[in-house]
Amino acid sequence: MKGTVYKSTGSWYTVKDESGTFHECRIKGKFRIKGIKSTNPVAVGDRVEFELETNGDETVGVIKKIDDRENYIIRKSVNLSKQTHIIASNIDQVFLLITHDNPPTFTIFIDRFLVTAEAYSIPAVLLFNKMDTYDIEKKAEQLYLMDMYRQIGYTCLAISAKTGKGVDEVKAMMEGKTSMFAGHSGVGKSTLVNAVSPSLNLATAAISDQHKQGQHTTTFAQMFDLDFDARIIDTPGIKGFGIVDMDKDEISDYFPEFFALKSECKFNNCLHLEEPKCAVKEALENDEISWSRYKSYVTLLEEEQDQSYRKDEFQQT
Repeated sequence: MKGTVYKSTGSWYTVKDESGTFHECRIKGKFRIKGIKSTNPVAVGDRVEFELETNGDETVGVIKKIDDRENYIIRKSVNLSKQTHIIASNIDQVFLLITHDNPPTFTIFIDRFLVTAEAYSIPAVLLFNKMDTYDIEKKAEQLYLMDMYRQIGYTCLAISAKTGKGVDEVKAMMEGKTSMFAGHSGVGKSTLVNAVSPSLNLATAAISDQHKQGQHTTTFAQMFDLDFDARIIDTPGIKGFGIVDMDKDEISDYFPEFFALKSECKFNNCLHLEEPKCAVKEALENDEISWSRYKSYVTLLEEEQDQSYRKDEFQQT
């Protein structure tokens, strides 16, 4: 039988077969470690082959094969620093929700996410949420960021999941596709999903004022069929978002505005740091490239060298 993984709890997987029936499945022990270095060999979005086995009065599915993934998004595993965790696979687009200060989303987090999405060829859309809650100064800062990312080529929308502003635009972009929503805990992912498809009624939690970091309400990634020919993958709040399996000389390729200038650098292995006649550094000096983007790039290079993937994003400035 063939199907798609809709939910993973680490040891059990909910798989929807081609007729639309859901089955609880597991994987064989040997299959778990065979050549897979991630903490979760099967991810939400995976297309799999499985067989039903009956044991007494219980029928469960056993996943035998995972089809090749079109793409996937990964992060460093929380506890096992040498392993990765596949968040979701076979994604048509990813929406990154961004908030100014409730909780704060820093540009290094945005850029790290965009680099990962670029590396895995997943179109990314930036959603600037909670716009109804900001004063003029904070709103101006968000509009400045939106303009910066638009100039690079990213789609940016100002929304308010709570009031419904921009929700129809998001919905239109989702039709016929499998979308993923990501961002820190508390940025409004579940609220937006509920606004897009009220019948789902995902659990939402009030922001914890003490840390302004939000509460984790989604424990495991899960895919949902919506009522308008769309699927969404709801993901746990991501704190640190590491870059995995990437050489330092390719990181700049995933900054589109750097990549566009690469051929104009004197050295074709230019890292855009101290090298002479670097087109990226020249563009930076001429304010044609954002300093915050360049700062993120340098941070990612340093992280790749010292492997310090997991930093507390809420402490970064």
